[in-house]
Amino acid sequence: MKAIRVHEFGGPEKLVLEEIPDPHPGPGEIVVQVKAAGVNPVETYMRAGAYPTLPKLPWTPGNDGAGIVHSIGSGVKSVKAGDRVYVAGSVTGTYAEYSLSNESQVHKLAEKVSFPQGAAIGIPYGTAYRALFQRAKALPNEIVLINGASGSVGLAAVQWARAYGLLVIGTAGSDEGMSLVEKNGAHYTFNHSAADLADRVKHITEIRGKQGPDIIIEMLANKNLAKDMQLLGRHGRIVVVGNRGTIEINARDIMAKDGAILGMSLPYASDAEKAAIYSAIGAALEIGVAHPVVAHEYPLKDATQAHKDVMEKSTHGKLVLLP
Repeated sequence: MKAIRVHEFGGPEKLVLEEIPDPHPGPGEIVVQVKAAGVNPVETYMRAGAYPTLPKLPWTPGNDGAGIVHSIGSGVKSVKAGDRVYVAGSVTGTYAEYSLSNESQVHKLAEKVSFPQGAAIGIPYGTAYRALFQRAKALPNEIVLINGASGSVGLAAVQWARAYGLLVIGTAGSDEGMSLVEKNGAHYTFNHSAADLADRVKHITEIRGKQGPDIIIEMLANKNLAKDMQLLGRHGRIVVVGNRGTIEINARDIMAKDGAILGMSLPYASDAEKAAIYSAIGAALEIGVAHPVVAHEYPLKDATQAHKDVMEKSTHGKLVLLP
């Protein structure tokens, strides 16, 4: 099969298209013929060698994907050959024509969801759900500010929050991005570079009798965390989803709000938490609460360009590779 391989850590040019042996399932394992693979920033960090846990080389990136079950190992009961599925985790990587996963990582894909959309489910919707409900403990009627809402995780968070009864404020970097965020359920959308952003958000929360958002979901903490702490409402929670550097903060700002800054990492979710996440995702897909947005599709051979774009461009939705 064709697969992207990384033989040494480094820049996007280290992604090489090669022919490697097809995977075969062992007990409790499933091989999926990959029709679409999702590209996530975490894969760029791992490729660069800048991630706490690094894979053994050579390595095929990819945690998200969607396709058709090709074969199953002994003991697998949840799916059968020929089923449409999405993959939320892979043993061998999804940037390939075939991917091997454990049974717990493979989930049935609703007929109305396309394969490219299926590749936009695992990490984006899992991360957004964990940030909102497992870390921030979001409740209906609370106010959430989602900074960087036009990306795949941000849009998933907007959809989750709107469906759960929160008042949703989303930020993006362009008119196109703001329009997309509004279309996906945000009550208010602002450009995150607006000089009066804090005043606008404060005005909205004051109308609801609050001094700031109850929850802030932050995609770029190295740029925004200090401002988030000042903007947060009393007893509020900031969940750090993304970060690309260091930032100087004044701890008194979070003390004055009696607030909390919460980190999150989807791989650290317990088995029970993961089961809850993917049960919720399945229901949300079935009833239309979740509708993944695909920003751009690339042939598998253009994985290098996809890795450049996911880090250098303001993407509106998910970037997807098509084997």
